[in-house]
Formats: sequence, C-alpha cells, structure tokens
Amino acid sequence: MPAFMADSGEHTAVRDPIGPVPPASGEDDSRQPTGLRRRLRRHRRWLLVFAVAALLAQMAVAMITTAVEQTPTIDEPVYAGTAVVYVQQHSLRYNPEHPPLGKLIIATGMALARPDLAPGFVGDQGELGRHLLYESGNDPWRVMFWARLPVIVVTLLLGLVVFAFARDLVGAVGGLAALALYAFSPDVVAHGSLATLDVPAAGFVLTAAWLVWRARRRPLPYLPLAGLATGAALATKMSTLPVVPVLMCLAGWSFWCARRTDAREPRERARLAGRAAAAAVGVALVAVVVVWATYLVVDPRLRWTASGQVPTVHGLRGLLVEWLPFPEAYRDGMRVQFGFENATWHGFLFGRLYSGSLWYYLPAALLVKTPLGMSVLWLAGVGVMAAVPRLRTAAVYVVLPPAVLLAAAMTGSRDLGVRYALFMPVFLAVAAACVLALRRRWAHLAVAVLVGCVTVSSVRTFPLYLPYSNEAFGGPAKTHLRLHDSNVDWGQDLGRLADRLRQRYPGEKVWLVYKGSGVPAAYGITASDPRKVAPGRVHGLLVVSDSSIAKAEGRFARLIAGSEAIDEVGHSITVFRRK
Repeated sequence: MPAFMADSGEHTAVRDPIGPVPPASGEDDSRQPTGLRRRLRRHRRWLLVFAVAALLAQMAVAMITTAVEQTPTIDEPVYAGTAVVYVQQHSLRYNPEHPPLGKLIIATGMALARPDLAPGFVGDQGELGRHLLYESGNDPWRVMFWARLPVIVVTLLLGLVVFAFARDLVGAVGGLAALALYAFSPDVVAHGSLATLDVPAAGFVLTAAWLVWRARRRPLPYLPLAGLATGAALATKMSTLPVVPVLMCLAGWSFWCARRTDAREPRERARLAGRAAAAAVGVALVAVVVVWATYLVVDPRLRWTASGQVPTVHGLRGLLVEWLPFPEAYRDGMRVQFGFENATWHGFLFGRLYSGSLWYYLPAALLVKTPLGMSVLWLAGVGVMAAVPRLRTAAVYVVLPPAVLLAAAMTGSRDLGVRYALFMPVFLAVAAACVLALRRRWAHLAVAVLVGCVTVSSVRTFPLYLPYSNEAFGGPAKTHLRLHDSNVDWGQDLGRLADRLRQRYPGEKVWLVYKGSGVPAAYGITASDPRKVAPGRVHGLLVVSDSSIAKAEGRFARLIAGSEAIDEVGHSITVFRRK
C-alpha cells in the first residue's frame, strides 16, 4: 500500500510536516477492543482505495469517451507528427517552441500505433501533422486515439498527486474531496483527453510543489524528486519557467525547516542557511539535467540547425535566453515563443472581438468555465488556509505557484483559452479541500453539497467538455457567445458534423468554414468555401465554426447575418440555411 493511500481514519491523527490533525469529534476508538479496531481500520483503508479508484475510473471513462469521439484539435496533429518523427527519425527539427517531454509521452502511444510516415517528407510542422493523419494511409481515428491515450494515463496518475497532497493537509476525506474536484473538472477532463501538453505541465508543477512540501520533514529523498518533477515541467512547456524561482525558494525553506532544530548557535544557523541555499540550487541543477536528458533521448547527438522561423530576441529577453543552461534547441524554442508574444492576436470576450490582449482575460474566462460550486470552494479553501494557523505555511506551497504562473500568463499576448491557466483547477482542488480543516459539521456538509453540484454540472456536459461553461453563463450551448478558440471550438467536432450532415441533411449542398486541423473530405464531408464566391451564389447549408462566427467581418459577417440558424453540432459548430 503506497504511503499516500495509508488509512488515516476518521478518528486517527494525520501526520504531516506541520503537525498532526486533531481527531474528529466522537468516541475515541482506543476504547474499542483491539481486534475490532484493527478490522475497522482495515475496512476504512479498503473503502478509501475503492473511493479513489471509483473517482479515477469515472474520469477515465469520461476522457476515453471524449478521446474516441473527437476529431483532431488544432495543435494535436503537430504534436502527434513530431512524436512520430522523434520515434522513427530521432530528429528535433519539428515543433522547437515546445520541449520534447510532452511529445515523448505522446510518442509512447505512437510507438504502439506504429503509423506510417515517409522518411523523406519535407514540409512544415502543420503539413507534417496533416500528412501523418490524412496522406499516409493511416486511420486518423486510430492514430489520434493512441496519441491521446498516454496523456489520459498521465492525467489519471496526477489525480493521485492531488489526492496525496490534500490528504497530507487535511486527511483522507479532504483527499477525496480534492480528487473529486479534479476528476470532475470539465477543463481537466477536456484537455486531459487530448494529445496536448497543458495537463502534463500543470501536473508536473503540482508534483514538484507537493514533493517540496514533503521535504519539510525529509529533505532526502523528496528534494531530488522535486528537482525531477520541476525538470519534467520545464521539459514539457516553457511557460512553467516563472515558477522555478518559487520552487527553489520553497525547497531552501523546506530544508531549513527540516534542520533548524539542529542549529542553535549563530554559526550553526549560518551554516544551515548555506546548506539550504545549496539544496535550492541542487533542485535547479536536477531540473536542468532532466531537460538535457529529454533532448538527448530524442537525439543523442543533439543535431539542431536553427531555421528562418527563429526570430532574434533583444533586450532582457535576449539575455534571459542566452543565460539559460539549456540546449540550443530549447533556447531557440524560447525565441520562437517570444516571437509569438510580439505578434498581435485577436481575442474574443463576452461578445467583444478585439486585437491584442486583455490583462483580465484569463480570470474572466475562468469565471465562465469553472463550475460554480468549484469556484466557491476555491475561494473558501484559500480563505481557510489563510485563517487556520496550521495551514498558513502550507498555503505558500499550494497558492503561490499557481498565483505566479497566473500572473505570468495574464501578461501574455494570446487570449486563446483557459488552457493557459490549467494549473488553477489542478492546484486549487487541493486548496478547496482545506475547508474541511474547520472540522465543523456544517463545513463537511457544505463541501459535500458543493462537490455534488460540481459533479452534476460536469456530468451534464458529458461528453462535450471542451465548450463547457457554468450555469450562470448559460451552460455549454452559450459558451460561444462569450469565448472562442480552445474554450469552445478547437476543431474537435468535424466527425460529429459529418454524422449530422449524413443523418439529417443528405444530398444538400454544403458551404463550410471550419476552424481546425482536420480535413473535412477525410470524414466524408464534401463542401465549398463560401468566402471564395459571391454571396448571391451561396444557397443551401452554411456550416461555420463558432470561432469563425466570432471573428466574422465584412462580407462574411453579412453572409452569416442573412442566414437562418437551424442546428448546432457539439456546441462548437452552427448550421445555417440560406435560401
């Protein structure tokens, strides 16, 4: 039995680095016969295992069902194609803007699927994904399922980290509450079922924070493990870089807390401070080694030639890139990312189409896409952690990393979805469970009711998790009126559209504006682009991705305005009729 699954019991103190949790009210089971007490403890342990398994099983069903039914989203073909190149050609030439680890995770599925890809293929990464799925004789449904399956497995395993972290803080019941919030989070389920990098990156950061927290009692082995988790995050997405100084400081503080009783004299304290600083640096060094290792796994010779797509970065950003102790391919990937940040992107929020970015976009999008009960528990949990003395220290480990990452993401130029803040539902599930630290009957009842509300809201959107929005904003059917892109319409419903056209509109002329990486003809859709002909020639069915509706301007906007909406597919595609 793993340590984090060991029984804490309703009447048993939970040992953690900040001291034991006081026993719940009730009769002390020490008065019961020893044999009976052991049997009860054993039953509680198995009930706990069953509850964890049940929550993860329902999450697995939700993610696998979603993965099977959805066509490729915009980013997935690039990652799947790059993963195949990693496995078959050991080349780093594609998708340098993201480090290799997330795509190596996807590659484990690609190795099992063994799709065909011509070794002599020449083209950019977008053409690579299209060639793999639609031009090489592969079944795109099968390839995408195997690309997504490893991410699903990683998402489920990260649920155990959520459970373990919350259990360390408030006991087994709190662990179950946190796991339930994680398992029923529509955003986590939506992106955990895709061959993308957001959930693994967020989960690795959470794992690092949990391990650093545990190091307050045992620096070894938890600090080296925290370095591995930090490196895994950096080797998955470069957007996790801002959290590294936070994790280093927390690592040094954890080491200090674990050893401070041994330092009574000023000289001993100075020596301990030096060792704590060394421990923090050690975590960073392990992380650096992990990043290098992921590149070496792909190509032991680290063959890398910068292409013309790598921009020149000046100023502080340029110095940061030069100073990072990572492979040149990683640093060029950062240059590409900074190039994206220098571009002007279009955003859409609450019906307003705008150019550039809004600093409050991510908080507003999270407000729309987070279940109401979950939002309440997030706020209450953070408040309880600040108010309860024994949890204040833990709050730094649970709240500070996502706060820093959110602040960094809010300064970005791409208002394209809450996936840029997916660490929020991952971390704040742990914070929400801390409401149970109040140890009042009403608090337990409130948590149960709110988790139940989250469960109902999440189950109601099954299996259309990507366009989820909560009831206060009209639910998934209304999300496209307030948000766009990966919040609602990421190209995932091309297969559903093909089924709908075949079942309800056989033989009708179809005009299609589709936002995604899929090839409509590969799913049996024969359609023309209405933007390439005069509006007077467009008659029959006009099918438009909701993100394209949000961005429609000029003649195309007038074409939509003159059409009658008659159907919708997956809450992401609208079907109009033009007479």
